Parts: sequence; C-alpha cells; structure tokens
Amino acid sequence: MAMKESEQRLPNDADPLVQPRIAAQQPGGLRGSATLTVQTRQAQRLVHGRAPRPSEGKPAIVGLVRFATTMRRIWTAASRDDPWADWKLLQTYEALTESREGVRAIHEQVENKLESMAGVEISIAESLEPVQVPLEFHNPYGYMGAYLISDYDQCVRAILTARHVGLMERDPSEKELYRAGRLVRSAFNVPQGWRFYGVTRDDVAANNARAQRALEAMPLPPQDILEGTLRAPVAPDIRNASARGASDKANDAAPEDDADDEDLPAGERQEVYAGGEDDDEQARD
Repeated sequence: MAMKESEQRLPNDADPLVQPRIAAQQPGGLRGSATLTVQTRQAQRLVHGRAPRPSEGKPAIVGLVRFATTMRRIWTAASRDDPWADWKLLQTYEALTESREGVRAIHEQVENKLESMAGVEISIAESLEPVQVPLEFHNPYGYMGAYLISDYDQCVRAILTARHVGLMERDPSEKELYRAGRLVRSAFNVPQGWRFYGVTRDDVAANNARAQRALEAMPLPPQDILEGTLRAPVAPDIRNASARGASDKANDAAPEDDADDEDLPAGERQEVYAGGEDDDEQARD
C-alpha cells in the first residue's frame, strides 16, 4: 500500500528514497576570510580615516572603517524597504565604480611612463613590511570599499616609483597622488548624509508622520526608486509587506543599534573616528 504524502515528506522535500537521517542533516553556516594587503602609508590612512582636528581647522576624513559601518546601517535599512537607503546604495555603488575607474586610469598613465623606457625594466616598488588587514565585513560594500583602497595602494606605489626613477617630477606626482586620494575620499563620503528614520515605501505612499520626518531631512528619492524598479546592482532582498507589518517595533530600531563592531576590520573593533566632510587635504608621508 502506498504511503500517505505526509508520511513520505522528508526535510527539504527530499526524495523518499533518501534515508530520513541523511535528509535531516543540514550543513552549517558558511564562513570565509579576506585580507587587504596595504603597502603604502597613504592607503593605510584611508583604511583608518582621520579624527577631526578642530585646533588646526581640519575636519575628519572618512576611512574604510567608518564607511563600512555606515554602509551596514544603510544595507539593513534598505532590506526594511527604506527608499532613502535604497537610493543611497545606488549612489554609493555608482561612486565606488566611478572612483575605481578613475584611480585605475591614473595608474595606467603612470604605468605607461614606467614602460616607456626601452632597454630599462623598472619594477614597481614594494613595501618591505606590508600591513595585512583582515576584513570581516557583514555587508558587500565594506569589501567594495576595500577593493578601492587596493586600487589606490597600487596606484600610489606606481607614482612613487616613477618619481624615484626620475620619470615624474615632484609637483606632478603630488598632483596625481592628490587626484587619486580625492577619488577614494569622495566615494567614502557619499553615504555620510543618510539618516535612519525607520521609513518604508508604504510610509511614503501614505505620506504619514514617519515619511514627513524623513522628508524634512532628506530630498525625496526619484520615482523609480520609490517604486522599487531601480535599485543598486548590489542590494539586499526587501522584506515583504506582511513581514514589515508584523515587525514595526523592529523597524523602529535604528540600524545603529546593531553590533557595529562586527562590521569593522579585525583590529579596528573600537570605532574612534568621527564623521565629517573631506577637507581635500593631500595625505603625505
């Protein structure tokens, strides 16, 4: 006699031919590791950022640590259907992409100089003691920021090499270092204007108090962002409406209440750098 469907069903709807004890086994969570190798002090500064120095009239510089922490909060809010967070993800994605292209273009120009000397093979300078920065981010944008730092680090090495071997004068080399560094800092500054208000697309449609608070602080996102038809290529899944309605209390808790330290590179667990606008200062050794 055929078994009833309820008696045949195994975990994950496995084929009835699979032994129940085998079907009940589940793989554990995935774990991985990533490390950023930093060879220049200029790049290291952009990992750590800089605390403000009011006595010198210098505001903070946002580094990878603060950038990744802010992006985690935005990522979490975007998963809760916050259209402002979704818009900020898109803006940040575009900024990171454009900055990487810009840094690579500068690097390529310098590489061409280094390869232009017929009969002379020039190797790019390498650090005798590079710094290994373990990356343990909980959002993709932390890693994307690290990729930008890595591109910048390679670019700085090429520029300093070209200057050392006499293919670039000091002033032009400083200008290129400044340009490349500014590209990194401008990308890391993009998410800094975002604020959490626990708002959703349904709130905007209803034009309720929560949406009004957000509108007082930030401009209204474009219509395609509000409709959810335009999102960053790298974005979280959005919780469905029923789940949002059942978790209003959770939605009201700011992502800042999460364990931010989990989103920092190992060794940077205590966030000590204040946010601020880029002061366009060229980082020099």
